[in-house]
Amino acid sequence: MEERDIDDLPKNEANYTSLTPLWFLKRAALVHPNRRSVVHGSVQYTWQQTYRRCCRLASALSNHSVGFGSTVAVIAPNTPAMYEAHFGIPMSGAVLNAVNIRLNASTIGFLLEHSSSAVIMVDQEFFKLAEEALKILKDKIKTNFKPPLLVVIKDESVECNPNNLQYALAKGAVEYEKFLESGDPEFVWKPPQDEWHSIALGYTSGTTSSPKGVVLHHRGAYLAATSNVVVWGIPEGAVYLWTLPMFHCNGWCFAWTLAAICGTNICLRQVTAKGVYSAIANQGATHFCAAPVVLNTIVNAPPEDTILPLPRLVHVMTAGAAPPPSVLFKMSQNGFRVTHTYGLSETYGPSTICAWKPEWDHLPPETQAKLNARQGVPYTALEHLDVVDTQTMKPVPANGTTVGEIVFRGNMVMKGYLKNPKANAEAFANGWFHSGDLAVKHPDGYIEIKDRSKDIIISGGENISSVEVENTMYQHPLISEVSVVARPDSRWGESPCAFVTLKNPVEKRDEGNVAEDIMKFCREKMPAYWVPKSVVFGPLPKTATGKVQKHLLRAKAKEMGPVKISKL
Repeated sequence: MEERDIDDLPKNEANYTSLTPLWFLKRAALVHPNRRSVVHGSVQYTWQQTYRRCCRLASALSNHSVGFGSTVAVIAPNTPAMYEAHFGIPMSGAVLNAVNIRLNASTIGFLLEHSSSAVIMVDQEFFKLAEEALKILKDKIKTNFKPPLLVVIKDESVECNPNNLQYALAKGAVEYEKFLESGDPEFVWKPPQDEWHSIALGYTSGTTSSPKGVVLHHRGAYLAATSNVVVWGIPEGAVYLWTLPMFHCNGWCFAWTLAAICGTNICLRQVTAKGVYSAIANQGATHFCAAPVVLNTIVNAPPEDTILPLPRLVHVMTAGAAPPPSVLFKMSQNGFRVTHTYGLSETYGPSTICAWKPEWDHLPPETQAKLNARQGVPYTALEHLDVVDTQTMKPVPANGTTVGEIVFRGNMVMKGYLKNPKANAEAFANGWFHSGDLAVKHPDGYIEIKDRSKDIIISGGENISSVEVENTMYQHPLISEVSVVARPDSRWGESPCAFVTLKNPVEKRDEGNVAEDIMKFCREKMPAYWVPKSVVFGPLPKTATGKVQKHLLRAKAKEMGPVKISKL
């Protein structure tokens, strides 16, 4: 039987328009035209100026026939141009592809070809990287290669070499400010005709295969950006410090959120503990987002790099990996209030939050940190989240012990992977987006990650959560960072192998004693079969967003060969 509404009233221009976060910028320019919008060193813009600059960018792109159906790649750190790209590019109708600046030339070449980027906006420090990527692409395509328009972004920061700008200009690149001058500040941009139209394209890390292009739509970006405001309670006019790269999930959609709240963006080209503390003390920063590895850097910074006590309560949102409770505890002690979220590139960045409950305020600080280390509940704008049995797709019981896979469904899930039907079929199997993350569901409904499915260590038939082993090891006073992976074991099949960065490095001859001390500590804190059978010292390999590259550590553990004699 056909369902009927109570009326037959149609949509019309007066009562319906596509959702897009682009409107936030126009409103910010209207409400607070003279408020600081973007600050980068000595460079400052107001919201009115930022709006006009974004209109110029959209106009200039349109003048080069870039619009709906086009992709514009941006290879840049956190600078005003990168922020403007989040509005100006989609205001032209095109799709923004913010590229990870830590990728190598061959990978960037793959992204540029796969995304069919018509324009490349590139920071002067990364121009030669883009040039090398295009050369690789040209050699591959040969006669059919059509070079994209190159726009070089000038930056007078002390970290930048002016010779790189001159090199780019000599190679025929257009300087970004000159490019903006060719555009109309009164450009009449149009919102998308359909909110399902793409606003951004971002590539996954591609650790096991070619990177997958995550396509996001205007509707999801609008809902994620506004949901950030609701779940975090970020106030109108907040001063936000860009420690999180804008190329990572569009800065977890905070590029658009900051326009919605008419806040101020403080750009930080290079993230250091000293830079973070300085921005808090001298530029009024009230909020920032960061991966747990950045939080670890902040709490372990030497006294000369810190400015404590903090002049105000500073709010921090963390995601990207499960934060150790010990790090959350130390951040709280230093005057930071940490909000723990979780998500993926495929869910617009954070899409769950460990929503704080007032009754937790009276618990011991260590207990609070453990509760806050959970991944929590859905964002306001995420309709469905669950932990399911991977075989039956039925929800696991909320007992805090039964492990299942985290799955999502709703408007904060990507459109899909660009030009990759096989990956889409796998990701959207059974009507859910499959995260690949394994978790439990607690009696209060909060979820807690136990591991990535590929990171679970199976020792003698028993599953070991590398995350739980790491969380325990972080309590050791000598350990700064730790990552645990599976190493082949001649008796147990696999056993935990811990890669450790010490707060204060020791001589090679002393590493054995330190390793034994760490394993003794572990034996006192965890089940015997969880205890790492091997400990390796040194810096951990990381992605540009601070995630530990466990696939590299797994490869290294495999190269080490199997553990010959197990102590169990």
